[in-house]
Amino acid sequence: MLRRLPIAACVLALAAPLGLAACGDEEPGIDEPAREGLAIELGGVDYTVFITRELNPDITPDDAYVTTEAPAGQALYGVFLKACNVSDDERSTAADFTVHDNQENTFEPEPLPEDNQFAYTARTLDPKECIPEAGSVAQLGPTAASMLLFQFPLENTENRPLELEIEQDGQKRTFELDI
Repeated sequence: MLRRLPIAACVLALAAPLGLAACGDEEPGIDEPAREGLAIELGGVDYTVFITRELNPDITPDDAYVTTEAPAGQALYGVFLKACNVSDDERSTAADFTVHDNQENTFEPEPLPEDNQFAYTARTLDPKECIPEAGSVAQLGPTAASMLLFQFPLENTENRPLELEIEQDGQKRTFELDI
């Protein structure tokens, strides 16, 4: 009997946080940042950030994503994402993206040339259609995603977490970037 008491106490200690977590009123994913690799819905479109990584235009495959180096003291980061219309109607995709660090600094995506085959471009999607388009270079590439390009001062990359905010029609969703 005495042996079972410590085991029962351990089971209760492990189960208690699960019970408390289930008591919240808020829907998960609406107010809390999503992790990379998880899809979050915004206006009938699921957005998934697959990977965020520093880019070096002197190596392959990064030379296909970006051709110019970051200025001294800066770093280029690609945020690779997929947007899929999960509704039964046409849906517009978000065009407003920003990254915020924990010091309340805000960064906008850098413009990419129109001929960049990996660049994310907002558009209207038919039902079940995605960005990047099936069979495109971006979809068949190593990340299987389109890219937003950000330039950060090196010191800001230490102000973690960095969060990508997606805004459309007054609604916002956030991803915590894994850099």
